[in-house]
Amino acid sequence: MRLLVTGSSGLIGSEVCTFFHDQGWHVHGIDNNQRAVFFGPEGDTRWNQQRLLARLSNFEHHELDVRDRVGILRAVEQIRPGAIVHAAAQPSHDRAAAIPFEDFDTNAVGTLNLLEAARRYAPEAPFILMSTNKVYGDAPNRIPLAELPDRWEYADPRYANGIPEDFPLDQSKHSLFGASKLAADVMTQEYGRYFSMPTCCLRGGCLTGPAHSGVELHGFLSYLVRCNLEGRTYKVYGYLGKQVRDNIHSLDVARFIAAFIQRPRCGEVYNIGGGRANSCSILEAFSMVEPVTGRKMNWEYVEQNRIGDHICYYSDLSRIRSHFPDWDISVSLPEIFAQLAESLASRKTRAAAAGSQ
Repeated sequence: MRLLVTGSSGLIGSEVCTFFHDQGWHVHGIDNNQRAVFFGPEGDTRWNQQRLLARLSNFEHHELDVRDRVGILRAVEQIRPGAIVHAAAQPSHDRAAAIPFEDFDTNAVGTLNLLEAARRYAPEAPFILMSTNKVYGDAPNRIPLAELPDRWEYADPRYANGIPEDFPLDQSKHSLFGASKLAADVMTQEYGRYFSMPTCCLRGGCLTGPAHSGVELHGFLSYLVRCNLEGRTYKVYGYLGKQVRDNIHSLDVARFIAAFIQRPRCGEVYNIGGGRANSCSILEAFSMVEPVTGRKMNWEYVEQNRIGDHICYYSDLSRIRSHFPDWDISVSLPEIFAQLAESLASRKTRAAAAGSQ
């Protein structure tokens, strides 16, 4: 079987490539290191591309931009994949405001390019879009909250398990990134329902893992651990540092994608994150990283919160568990911190060794 993965050098893309390769798939990755264009050298993912090429014998890299409609059509026609995982994106709501055309063309138009290529040349292939919880905009901030010593928590019992998939999308501030991803999300649903294609939108919480090239504008835990290891000052933007995110390891995302490909559905939507059990506030994250690295966290507080930011968000996993009862979170939050610290320290050592040669 052939798998096509866009954003193959990124966090989710590379995890999916590795997971499916080890299951016997021939993997085709599409990536052009656009993350380095969006975020500068710290966002560079070439190291991950080289890791995949060295590690995976049945992996082929395609230097291709998802905005290249002709190139995408040609690639899908030639590969004829048995499944498509679309993980390429401009992923920052802060960055999107500075590059609105690039953001929309990458997130919305790039997704349309892939969907139409799939409809023409691989209509039976399960198509999984990595969407985002930002499709809900800042509407979750309307939920009454309780202030605890180190975190905000939902005070409304209807959201004791988190945000469900039927949460309202309208009349909220999404950020331009949230809007472009919502366009991609709805289009993916529509190709599923209108053309009876097996499509799925995964509205991710904080996706993380050791392959993440985290930067300040995207990659919460990875960037936080990097700041700790390097003695940088981490800036906390608003909400007293008590804002909450749920964190899911990239391996658990890949495991779910495999489950969906085995039992696909048309035009489905799932909130996928760590749920409440794998959630933490920024203050709680500071307390969790310090014993792992043995270093104190340097941080400063900025009163102004990020536009459209969630005060408290964690995913209600009820639907995903109901449809796929054999899937669940397998990597705990403490293990995530340990893996991030080990990976970032190892990368720093390798970079220093390479620089001294």
